Amino acid sequence: QVQLVESGGGLVQAGGSLRLSCAASGRTGSTYGMGWFRQAPGKEREFVAAISWSGGSTYYADSVKGRFTISRDNSKNTVYLQMNNLKPEDTAIYYCAAGRVVSVNPRDYNYWGQGTQVTVSS
Repeated sequence: QVQLVESGGGLVQAGGSLRLSCAASGRTGSTYGMGWFRQAPGKEREFVAAISWSGGSTYYADSVKGRFTISRDNSKNTVYLQMNNLKPEDTAIYYCAAGRVVSVNPRDYNYWGQGTQVTVSS
């Protein structure tokens, strides 16, 4: 089992920045791809970004490309999502997830955090 805990969410004005963190514990010795997803009220959960275990491969949704950066520090069992130039449409609950493969499909992830709220005001 792997436990994931997100932090770093909050309220920010449009154009501002936030950095989300996702700390993993438990069976972190295995290699996991990590992803960030988000879910806005009344909408389905959508892919935001993903990173391979080595960090050598990263993937982004078109809506965040060039503004968000995913990274990881395996020595700290932590994945980050740096979010710059935030827009009101980025408002959502952000979830991190761990899976055996790197994927844009939430069904490919086995473990999920509880989520952290990000609110961007206009």
